[in-house]
Amino acid sequence: MKRRTLILSALGATSALIVGWGVMPARSRLGSKTLMLPKEGDVALNGWIKIAADGTVVLAMPRSEMGQGVHTALAMLVAEELDVPLSAMRLEQAGADTIYGNVSMLVASLPFHPLESEGEYKAIKVKVGEWVVGKLARELGVNATGGSSSVADAWEPLRLAAATARGSLLGAASLQWKLPVDELSVKDGVVSHASGKSAPYSAFAKFAAATPSGEVKFKPRADWKLIGKNAPRTDIPSKVDGTAQFGMDVRLPDMLFASIRMCPMLGGGTGVIQANAALAMSGVERLVLLPPYAGSTAGFAVVGKTSWHARQGALAVDATWQQRPLGGLDTVDIKSKLLATVNDPNQAGFAFYSRGDAQAELASASAEAGKSTDKSNGRRVIESTYTAPYLAHATMEPMNCTAQVKAGKVTIWVPTQVPQFSRMVAAKVAGVATEDVTIHVTLLGGGFGRRLESDFVAQAVRVAMDCGGRPVQLVWPREEDMTHDFYRPMHVAKLSAVMDAKGAVSTLQIKSAGDAISPRVMARVGFATSIDTPDKTTNEGLFDLPYGVVNQHMSHVATRMDVPVGFWRSVGHSHNAFFSESFIDELAVNAKQDSVEFRRQLLKDAPRYLAVLDLAASKANWGSALPAGRSRGVALHESFGTIVAQVAEVSIEDDKPRVHKVVCAVDCGTVVNPDTVKQQMQSSVVFALSAALFGKIDIQGGVVQQSNFPSYPMVNLAQSPVVDVYIVPSQRAPAGVGEPGVPPLAPAVANALFVLTQKRSRSLPLA
Repeated sequence: MKRRTLILSALGATSALIVGWGVMPARSRLGSKTLMLPKEGDVALNGWIKIAADGTVVLAMPRSEMGQGVHTALAMLVAEELDVPLSAMRLEQAGADTIYGNVSMLVASLPFHPLESEGEYKAIKVKVGEWVVGKLARELGVNATGGSSSVADAWEPLRLAAATARGSLLGAASLQWKLPVDELSVKDGVVSHASGKSAPYSAFAKFAAATPSGEVKFKPRADWKLIGKNAPRTDIPSKVDGTAQFGMDVRLPDMLFASIRMCPMLGGGTGVIQANAALAMSGVERLVLLPPYAGSTAGFAVVGKTSWHARQGALAVDATWQQRPLGGLDTVDIKSKLLATVNDPNQAGFAFYSRGDAQAELASASAEAGKSTDKSNGRRVIESTYTAPYLAHATMEPMNCTAQVKAGKVTIWVPTQVPQFSRMVAAKVAGVATEDVTIHVTLLGGGFGRRLESDFVAQAVRVAMDCGGRPVQLVWPREEDMTHDFYRPMHVAKLSAVMDAKGAVSTLQIKSAGDAISPRVMARVGFATSIDTPDKTTNEGLFDLPYGVVNQHMSHVATRMDVPVGFWRSVGHSHNAFFSESFIDELAVNAKQDSVEFRRQLLKDAPRYLAVLDLAASKANWGSALPAGRSRGVALHESFGTIVAQVAEVSIEDDKPRVHKVVCAVDCGTVVNPDTVKQQMQSSVVFALSAALFGKIDIQGGVVQQSNFPSYPMVNLAQSPVVDVYIVPSQRAPAGVGEPGVPPLAPAVANALFVLTQKRSRSLPLA
């Protein structure tokens, strides 16, 4: 079966269904006015926008704010098209309708090579896949914040909603004033006419709700006043004055608190639980046993009058635990198995991309090298194997959820990236209809993919079921959070290239191995299938390299090592960029060429990538002298539609790497808020540097050895480098910025370290 045939068949539709359903027009994302449930005096204009009595524009916000600035960016799109100041925007949590689903995130999961996604070729192959998946995504309406997709997904539907609302408001003013609509103008939410007439939007809102919008046109780019300009983050004031509500800030009348303990052995279970001493403690209310929910590990929660009472009670429980039937997991053993897999010719894996005949070229070059007495004159094969460990998310706010189960209804207050899935899980645990679950999404104290899971929601609801209708807030201690994560999977890769005597690369083959994330996540939310279809996240950042190598073969062997795995900031790109960009640097060294110049030669037919690389190199003064003991390393990588190049300036201090400066160039398409782009690149560098220097999860006997920040350290302020960010101007649609700054950092640092030490680091962490 061909690769794309398998991909399309895996969408779960028979050919007859695709034919009959696929010819139907795509579901509109404008939505009904009834979705914006109005408060007294509010007037809804469509499923996204309503006008309040005081003239405030209210936007239905479908995405979670976890520090990435999405609440500001999406509000800017609406404010721009409506010609209102950003300060006149207010947000309300969007409902569960399918118009709020994240279409772009699902479309981006298709494993098409960048060279297949441009021009006429796209119309033949890629466009069909995007159409089918896009239409399926509109039908499913999965509301999720992830994949650096929020702005990309909102770019057209939100501007359309605002432009449509603007058309209706101007139409209403035209009818009321009996003036031609093309003679009316809007500034700061006030409609005016040359005759002197003027009135705010609120004066026309009721009439506009019943007025057709007429021809809807997006505001010309030349007239933009907000998009592309720095704007203050709308979430900052409440975070400064303390009124911002994160999950752990929720306080309700008569509320209880719960603390959790889970089996320390991954996949294990509970044995004998003796709680008499805990239940006798003052302030302790009860103990609730917790079987595995949504991928969680079995354990128990202790409920108390305060969080301190709950935690002390949990620690006082005398618990015995049971190892999983197959024995304890061990990362040393897992790494050995993965290395054996990439070296096993009988495990070919799934080929995500292939052109030319890489395998034949490798065999031929190996044979030539074996016969040649002077290998410097002929072709040679260069091979290296790279490894990356399991990683925890370590969000600043541990997993938590507040739940109330009362009179057959469930209410949850939760920092989540997937409100729909959290709602579904809550309904399943409580045994009620999904419609009987009300969800309030709070601010997230970090997400990074961890809050795409709903295990902690299930646990909170189960505890609340035993609390007699009182709300209860479940908070995971940091130790439970660190040792019961859904980890970034351990992956390994074997990279092989054929290079001639002049340093030209004719062949590149990469075979990787490690657990696939998407099938495991789908199983946890109830969408398990009997066959795991190929998961793009395993091979992204390897199969879609921009380098002009004639023969390529990129494959992945999906494994099942039983360690719980999940999406981690930048997902497969986070380790695959380290593999590919470190190896590209190895090839440059073997070719005796400068690292930047070597990449330039391979990017002759990829002008966007070349422009980003050149900008980073120029701003970093690549090739100029550095103080003694310092060196530079470079890496270039695309993820989530955004190209990022980074140059890291590194030294060795006390036998450990020290990163002094990172110059970052980025092409993320049209920029909505430049300050946010810079902030996200800077945060990505610090996040990625923590992983590159320190990050690893070791498992022995099924027990995770890192339990808190002393054993799983983060880069501190004194260790943080200066980060300079430069943005390539673009008129393309916006792409992601929350994750693309992460992947290039580790290889850029590793490549700089090689210059200093002449030793190649092929395993993370580097320190």
